[in-house]
Amino acid sequence: MILLGVVIATDLFALWQGVHFYQLIGRLVDDVNSVRLQEVERADAWYVASGYAQTAALIATGVVFIVWFHRTRVNAEVFDPDDHAKHRAWAIWGWIVPVINLWFPRRIAVDAWNASADRNSRSTALLNWWWALWIVSLYFGRMASRQYARAEGLQEIKGAVAVVMASEVIDIAAAVLATLFVHRLTRMQHEKALRGPTL
Repeated sequence: MILLGVVIATDLFALWQGVHFYQLIGRLVDDVNSVRLQEVERADAWYVASGYAQTAALIATGVVFIVWFHRTRVNAEVFDPDDHAKHRAWAIWGWIVPVINLWFPRRIAVDAWNASADRNSRSTALLNWWWALWIVSLYFGRMASRQYARAEGLQEIKGAVAVVMASEVIDIAAAVLATLFVHRLTRMQHEKALRGPTL
């Protein structure tokens, strides 16, 4: 959860740098002489640095998240050994294998959630919203990155920066829901473990 908070913080930093860069490009479009070259270079350097920070935070969080995810899957087998559509190994490989990573982790998450839930916490709405935003963030982010990399003129760059900022907003929302999902599933498993076996 702390690392997801770091992801949110780096996204907010990148969003802030994006707003600054977007405004700077707008000034350049309006009057090319209104901005010094050093100002453009400094803004570009900070914008690139924010992207590196996002990448580092995402990789660190991804590794820890997958370890946690596998652990919750193993715990879920203790609560309900039979109702799991996927083998526990897919709790790791399901994130790595292309195409499969679009639905295997969600299926495993649903099974772990159901095994960990009591009658009052069966709704998977939080899980579904998180997964939907994660998928949208993944693809929208890739599209935004490609658009930014291809942009050449000032207007194209300005438009690409706007799309990148929109993708960062989606990523922040997905990370917030991921944090809530991690908190809720961990708490459900903890509470169920404290209750002990039921007949």
